[in-house]
Amino acid sequence: MKVLTIIISYQFMRWADKCLSSMQASAFPTDLLVIDNGSKDETLAYVREHYPDVRVIDNGCNLGFGKANNIGIHYAIEHGYDMVLLLNQDAWLDADALGKLVAVAEKHPEYGIVSPVHMTGKGDRIEKGFSVYTGLNESGPLPQDTIVEVPFINAAIWLVSIATLRKTGLFAPLFYHYGEDKDLANRMAYYRYKIGYVPTAVGYHDRANRVENKERIRWSEYVYHLSEYANVNHSFGLAFAKGVLALVKKALTSVVGGRWGDAAWYVGKACLLTCRSGRVISARNLSKHVDLKKY
Repeated sequence: MKVLTIIISYQFMRWADKCLSSMQASAFPTDLLVIDNGSKDETLAYVREHYPDVRVIDNGCNLGFGKANNIGIHYAIEHGYDMVLLLNQDAWLDADALGKLVAVAEKHPEYGIVSPVHMTGKGDRIEKGFSVYTGLNESGPLPQDTIVEVPFINAAIWLVSIATLRKTGLFAPLFYHYGEDKDLANRMAYYRYKIGYVPTAVGYHDRANRVENKERIRWSEYVYHLSEYANVNHSFGLAFAKGVLALVKKALTSVVGGRWGDAAWYVGKACLLTCRSGRVISARNLSKHVDLKKY
């Protein structure tokens, strides 16, 4: 089983050694591909000097998470890899984790996305976002199952087979940053693939320094509605209701509550989604009739 680890980097220096050295120490062999989205720090020179075995692609600008990953996945397809490990630049794995993920993925091909348990960067508890997605208590015991099915896991650490991606398609061009993993997870469900984590495999996701300000929260809310609009598990009418009309409803609720600024924001985003309907329809069609050349 030939695995390519794809890391999208941007200002990578804080995590470069932890991330790359963890994969070089993996008991299961994997080739490493760093795709840089226009870092302004020493990322490119540092990786090339200290990790000469790591292949580097310099995009020269920020193409976004999904498009950059698609470049890596196309590289994996062209070079005969069986699986890709999509690894955030602020994430790393225990030495035995990748081997456990690969073994479970081979045994359970019905799982389109396989992930380890995501711990914090300090490794002292389960990472908060992963806890929310999986329903696990941040400090509670882990299940004893080989793999645990969940509705969604963010794409900080995803192992996906090339065979699966040929059926589901790659990250949709509709999404630039955030929402692209939710959209691909929706397509996993459409093509009857499951998503799960392996309790015995451990990874780390260092998000402690991320600032969850109002702007970031609002953007996440917008891309959630965009992902619902593009969700091929819904009829177009239901998708429009969950994407656009749900924003209009929030605007009306804000007006009733006297939150005029919020109401204006929701109306603006509802109009933006409506204006993007052509692109959403194209994305929905591509999701149902996959053509890898269009990703």
